[in-house]
Formats: sequence, C-alpha cells, structure tokens
Amino acid sequence: MFEPGSSDLASWLAALTQTGAVMELGALALCGVAAWGLAALMRRALRANQANSILFGQRLVDGVLFPLLWLCLAYVAQSLLLGRVPLAVFKIALPVLIALLVIRLGVKVMQAAFNETPLVRLLERSISWVAWLAMVLWVSGLLPLLLEQLDQITWTMGGAKMSVRTLIEGALTAGAVLIFTLWISAAIETRLLRSATGGELSLRKAASNATRALLMFVGLLMALSAVGIDLTALSVLGGAIGVGVGFGLQKLAANYVSGFVILAERSMRIGDNVRVDNFEGIVMQINARYTVIRSMAGRESIVPNELLITTRVENLSLADSQVWLNTMVSVGYDSDVDQVMHLLKQAALNHERVLREPAPSVNLAAFGADGLEFKVGFWIADPQNGSDNLKSLINLDILKSLRENKIEIPYPQRVVHLPVVVANPGA
Repeated sequence: MFEPGSSDLASWLAALTQTGAVMELGALALCGVAAWGLAALMRRALRANQANSILFGQRLVDGVLFPLLWLCLAYVAQSLLLGRVPLAVFKIALPVLIALLVIRLGVKVMQAAFNETPLVRLLERSISWVAWLAMVLWVSGLLPLLLEQLDQITWTMGGAKMSVRTLIEGALTAGAVLIFTLWISAAIETRLLRSATGGELSLRKAASNATRALLMFVGLLMALSAVGIDLTALSVLGGAIGVGVGFGLQKLAANYVSGFVILAERSMRIGDNVRVDNFEGIVMQINARYTVIRSMAGRESIVPNELLITTRVENLSLADSQVWLNTMVSVGYDSDVDQVMHLLKQAALNHERVLREPAPSVNLAAFGADGLEFKVGFWIADPQNGSDNLKSLINLDILKSLRENKIEIPYPQRVVHLPVVVANPGA
C-alpha cells in the first residue's frame, strides 16, 4: 500500500483531508447498509435461522456472508470512484474488510466443524492475530519488504531448496485448504442431518462421517503438496502405518470399522434404548470410535464400538419403542382372586403411559409362603421417560385399592419351635 520513506504516505494523508474522503466514507457506509440488506433478504429467503450457520451465524455480523458482500460492494464502489477522487479511505477499508472476512470464515468453520474446546478457541485467536498482523503489514507497506527478507533465509532439504517465505506461504495455503475442506464437510453434514430421525439419522450420520474423513484426507494431501512435501515419500510412511495398524493399532482400527458398520446396518440407532454389559440407557451419540449411552440416572457410558459388535446387546427399541414392565403383589389366601385381579388391572390402566393395546395382564404367579403372589405386567411406549417412577405410581394405586376393599396384604409369618424342658422329678 504505502512504501516506507516515499511520498505515498504524505499524499494519502493529504487525500484523507479533502472532501473526497467524505464521499468515500459515504460510499463505504452505503455499501455496508446494502450488504446488510442483501444478507437479511437472503437469510429470510433461505430460512437460515441456525445459530451455527457459517454464512449467516446467530446474527448477520457473526456470519461470513455479510463481510463478503460488503467487500464485493466496496470493490465495485472503488472502481466507480477510481479516477474521480483521490482514494484514501478505501486503501485502509479494503484490507480491513479482507482481514475481517478471513477471521469470520476461520472462526465459524472451526465452530461448525468442532465443538467448543480450548484448542478451537486457541486456533480462533491465532487466526485473528495472523489476519490483523498481515493487514497492518500490508497497509503500512512493510509486507513486501518482510517477505523479501524472509526469502533470503534458505536451506536445502533433500533435493529441494526451502526458504522461510516458502514455508510460511505453504502453511497459510495448507490452512486455507483445510478450512475450505472443513467448510464443505460441515455444510454436507448439516444438509444430511437436517430433519432426519431414527434409522435415517444413523445412515446419514454414517455418510456424513465418511464424507468428512474423505474430504479431510484429500485436504491433507493438498496441504502437504502446498507446503512442498513430495507425496511419493509418503509411501514408506503408509507402509509403516499399515504395520502399526496390523500390530499395535488393531483395536483402534476395529473400533472405527465397527462404528461405520453400526451406522450402516442400523442395528443400533440414535435414540434407541439399549442394555450393554448390565448398563441400560439411551443411545445419544454414535461416533466413529465410540458410542455414548446415557442412563435414566444421568450417567453416561462411553462404549467402544467393537464391544457393540462382538458382544450381546439388548436393543429394546429395535423393532419398536414398546417396553414390557411388571410388578409383584402378594395378598392373603382368603382373598377373592377375581376381585384382586380386577383391581390390579384397573390400577395399571389408571395411568396414561400404560398402553391399552396390548392390554395389561394380571397372572397368579405363585403360591407363596405368606400369600398368593400376582404379577402385574404392562407395556409402555416411552421408556426414555423412566420406568421406576411409573412402577411406583402403580404400586401406590394398588396399595390404595387393596386397602379400600379391605384385602389383606400378608406379613411374613414364621413358626418358632421352642424345646420343651422337663423338670427333674428328683429335684
């Protein structure tokens, strides 16, 4: 922009004090308002209200589309004003808009591709610092001089001659390629997982994971090529990785393959109620290496995917979401059996969560030591809302109903035999 020690800086300062600078500010502000309006219209037309949208964000200023439109309109305004007024404001505004666009793009892509972690926040700050530093060096005119000096620091790596400038440019190119790859994979994942449920959600999740892995692999190859690394040298590394997978990483590879198998065959889906190794809960996430199962008590179990493939898993929601529950009741032997069975069945039907079809069942399970033992069985369709709470409510209704009808709930009875002590007749 400005060469140090030249008259460019003085001419820029002189242009900044003229009335043309006011025209530039007005044109720049008009471009900002127009960009805001266009972004708002596009958001309303596309109905993009997701907070994690890369283009729009939660607010328009958070997304990538607003600074992109502002930058494009600013370039058009600069072309229209070029030759009519001495440009001063646009020489600063355009680099600032470019830096803002780079920061917004990097930050939103990182937030959409990964969860909020300290590493992601560190990368966001790094992108911001690099973008603003490059903008300052560009505006001040020091960037060409700095690149020229960095180009003088060279060394030889194998048959290639490297410099600090080449390394920095390659790293920036690699970062741009990876950000673009993550953007595409995040957009594909959002489109695939939108309004998907059950088995369809699992299948789309598998396609999303496979697409992201493929794009990341292609982006990594392009990034390595941009840095200047010969990809043919990776054949030895690939052989070493293959040997490592065959020996030390076979468990890790098995978990990744098992994850894709689970998602592809849909034997277990997000939202299913499963029991694995005496741990029962709802499948919350099916990742490439592990599956997260959340119990009704709020505990979460991280289960390796290989375990879900090689061991017995009870999926209570595979065919449907209906689950059978039961509770035991004991009454006295002199009770009216027909009345008891009617009261027990009615106690179960008093609750809306109990299904009417199939209807609750009451069976005389056993002749107990203390009384007649009945089993009350019933079906529910929402196991995610808990089962113990429903059992408790039904037991309370049973207790109330039996007491109102004066039906005995027997206490345990035990017969104690005491030895008879015969007094000594000679005493």
